[in-house]
Amino acid sequence: MAQAIGVDIGGTGIKAGIVNLDTGTLDSDRIRIPTPQGAHPADVLETVREVLDTLGVSDSSLPLGVAFPAIVKYGKTLSAANISKEWVDFEAEKFFEDGLGRHITFVNDADAAGVAEARHGAARDARGLTILTTLGTGIGSAFLYNGVLVPNTELGHLKRDGESIERWTAYSAMERESLSWEDWSARLQEFYSHVEFLFSPDLFVVGGGVSKHPDKFLPLLDLKTPIVAAVHRNASGIIGAATLSAD
Repeated sequence: MAQAIGVDIGGTGIKAGIVNLDTGTLDSDRIRIPTPQGAHPADVLETVREVLDTLGVSDSSLPLGVAFPAIVKYGKTLSAANISKEWVDFEAEKFFEDGLGRHITFVNDADAAGVAEARHGAARDARGLTILTTLGTGIGSAFLYNGVLVPNTELGHLKRDGESIERWTAYSAMERESLSWEDWSARLQEFYSHVEFLFSPDLFVVGGGVSKHPDKFLPLLDLKTPIVAAVHRNASGIIGAATLSAD
C-alpha cells in the first residue's frame, strides 16, 4: 500500500494526515492546529513540526507534500494575501526543507486540492476545463484541463470595488458580517457568474471549509455550469499535497 504525508497550511489552521495514494483517502486521523497569529515563517515552521510530531511522522521516510496559500513558482512564494508579507519572494521550499531536515514537495494549496479532486474526487474523469475554488479565509482556485493542472491561478484576487473579491465573497466574509446563507449566496452568484463568463468552464468544484454544507448554498446558485462540492471537502489540500509528493 503506497502512502505519503500531506500538510495543508491555511490562514486559520495547519492540517496534516497520512494519505493512501491508491484510494486518495486518509489512513490516519486529520490533525489540525491553529495557524499562529501573523503566520510568520518561523512560527509556521514550528507549527508544522508540531503537527507532524502529533501525527507521529516526524522521522518518517514517506514522501511529504506541503500545500501553502500563495503563488508558488520553483519553490518560491510570490504572494501573501492572508499571511505575513515576509512570505513574498521567499525561498519557502528550501526554508521548510532545511527546517524539517528532509525533502518536500511544495505547492499552492488550491492547486493541491484541485489535484486531489481530479485524481480521486468530484473532477475524476472530467472532460474539458474544471475550476475548483476553495472558499475559506480567502478564495483559492485551481484550473484542470482534462485532468492536467494549470498552476497558480488566483481568482480570489479578481477586483471588485477596488479590492480583491475574496474580501467580499470568501466564507470568512460570511462569518465576519454574520450573513445569512441567502445573502452570502448572492455574493457567490456574482463571483461565479463572472468566472463562468470569463472562462466557460465545464465543471465547478467547491472546496474549503464550507464544502461540508453544500446543501445550504449550492442550490441557491443559478449557473449554466454544473457546480458540485469537493468529495474530500476540507481534506483535499492534504490529499493533493501528498499525491503530488509521490509523483
